[in-house]
Amino acid sequence: MNTFENNMSQGSVLKKLILFSLPFLASNLIQSLYNVADMLIVGNFCGPESMSGVNIGGQVTFILTNIVIGFSVGATVLIGQYIGADNREALKKVISTILTLLIVVAVVITAIMLVLKGFVLDLIQTPPESYAESNNYLTVTLTGIVFIFVYNALSGILRGMGDSKSPFYFITIACLTNIILDLIFVAVFRWGAWGAALATVISQALSVILCVIYMIKRKFQFDFKPSSFKIDKEQLALIFKIGLPTSIQNGVTSLSFLFLTAIVNTLGVTASAAVGAVGKFNSFVFMPTMAMSASVSTMSAQNIGAGRLDRAVRACKIGIIFSVCVSYLFFIIVQIFPENIISMFGKDEQMIKDGVVYLRTFSFDFLIIPFIFCLNGLFIGGGHTVFTLFNSMFSAVLLRVPVCYIFSYVLGWGLRGVGMGAPAASLGAFIVIICFLISGRWKQNVVRHTPVLAE
Repeated sequence: MNTFENNMSQGSVLKKLILFSLPFLASNLIQSLYNVADMLIVGNFCGPESMSGVNIGGQVTFILTNIVIGFSVGATVLIGQYIGADNREALKKVISTILTLLIVVAVVITAIMLVLKGFVLDLIQTPPESYAESNNYLTVTLTGIVFIFVYNALSGILRGMGDSKSPFYFITIACLTNIILDLIFVAVFRWGAWGAALATVISQALSVILCVIYMIKRKFQFDFKPSSFKIDKEQLALIFKIGLPTSIQNGVTSLSFLFLTAIVNTLGVTASAAVGAVGKFNSFVFMPTMAMSASVSTMSAQNIGAGRLDRAVRACKIGIIFSVCVSYLFFIIVQIFPENIISMFGKDEQMIKDGVVYLRTFSFDFLIIPFIFCLNGLFIGGGHTVFTLFNSMFSAVLLRVPVCYIFSYVLGWGLRGVGMGAPAASLGAFIVIICFLISGRWKQNVVRHTPVLAE
């Protein structure tokens, strides 16, 4: 077996899932700390205007990254199933295809967004006080978006092969670098959002360089020579078949949150800063569940590829139990200590007051997401990304956006109404997931087009 590979279709399900998920969980927590560091340091040294700039500029970059991550998910599923089925030739082709695809997409998106960034900032009603900071943050992160895309592709490839330790090492180094550079650029040089963005881009570039060097030295399946960057039409079609629905799903979900950002921006710069602070904290809360969901997805892909649906289901159940314990604990902490959490991001009294109102309402989403994320991980492992796409669009477009608008504007509940949109959308999505689960259609392996039966 290749040194990068970890066959998860054999051995104890619990042991395999834990050994795979712990480094992945640590990676996601580090990644979350990576994102929170910008907001913490900017908030404490530069004030609400820079915080709002990081939040707004980061939201736009987050949407672009989320869309591309969908294609990485498609590649991860294919890699997992090819390993489970021991198809080496297809494995090499899909790795080459996903790396080439994302580099091309990164270059195109960077060129387009640098031209349209002003229009986008105007469209989401960026507050005048934070417009310059938002523009600065977005400009820098766009120029380095190729590193974000490539790192997500490389970590997705390694995860699909069952290696969750290597991405953890690289993201840890990048996070420490980001924090040090944040302190230098923001706290010392007072470069505000521009400095925070520069620190992020340099850190991402470092993680990519280290990852590539590591893979070359370990004689990875892909040698990273210019002549090796090729697109295989068959693998590209499969990546689009599985990854495109996830990309659209991520894009629609992110756009719904961008719409909420536009609503919040009309409430003032402190409200925008508060929502940005809560968003960073929420990303920290969601990371354990997201890590477990991705672990379930990888393990499901390999086991479904090997014809072991029973092991995939067992992994999903274990993932749900773990995620419930973590998310429910965070919910209790948020309800008891909201002021302490928000005050970590800054000392502005109005910002803290707004953040407490928003966080307490939004946190009810913590009670629902463990079930949604882990069940989606099981479905994605079988290639059912079309289902997750339509369910996500249903919850984001037909539930989250209308609920936020009606409660915040029509009923005049402000940030409390915006916060209610997330749990309302998740509840609707969970009901649809239960119906799909009961139907039994999730047992069909989309990649092979053949039913997979439990042994």
